[in-house]
Amino acid sequence: MLANFWYFGLYQPLFNVLIWLYAHVANGNLGWAVIWLTVFLRIVLLPLTIISERNAWREEKAEEEAIGKASAFRHDRVLFKSEVRAIMKRHKISPWAKVAALGIQLLVLVLLYQVFVRGITGERMSHILYSFVDLPGKINIIFYGFNIGARHDVFWAGICALYLFGTIVWENRGHKWTTGQAFFLFAFPAFTYLALWILPMVKSLFILTSMLFSTIIEGAMRTVFLKKKKQEKSHH
Repeated sequence: MLANFWYFGLYQPLFNVLIWLYAHVANGNLGWAVIWLTVFLRIVLLPLTIISERNAWREEKAEEEAIGKASAFRHDRVLFKSEVRAIMKRHKISPWAKVAALGIQLLVLVLLYQVFVRGITGERMSHILYSFVDLPGKINIIFYGFNIGARHDVFWAGICALYLFGTIVWENRGHKWTTGQAFFLFAFPAFTYLALWILPMVKSLFILTSMLFSTIIEGAMRTVFLKKKKQEKSHH
């Protein structure tokens, strides 16, 4: 039953969407089809992304309030922790939206991996495609000179790792780095590079597109919340 759900409920629909995008949106380039698939997925997940950013903003407010309470409860750690929990609850902070969005993206990553591991041939497609999705013929898997199904790609895995490194540095600008944070700064991008180097290049394309989309949305949301924060301060 689970295998049927995986195939008919997840794998086959995603495969059909990918081939439809390839034929009608990406001008016969599977790399661009994957990019469009990623963008459409992130648009569908936009409500969860907005909730995540709102939670991040609320966390900042909660931290400011908790720091204010710290001096009053500095001699009673139990009471301080209880007060922090109450603050978090009052600001209605829950990580479920971010977890759900990341979980769905991870699921699509796994499904894309299966698509490329199983191969995209005419005979296979004829059994998977729905009746209303035309068979596109031989699939073009070359993306600007790169085979998106090939493993051990240095270039795109490297771009993803460097972009992740730059994002971490930018988000933590102005903060003092502890030894653990400095290790994370280098270790996480390095691990990401290694994982993407092992996997088909299409994974790097998916991850990079998703990260770029996140940067744009987070920047826009931060601007909105920053204005709101300034308005609240001016009212006080």
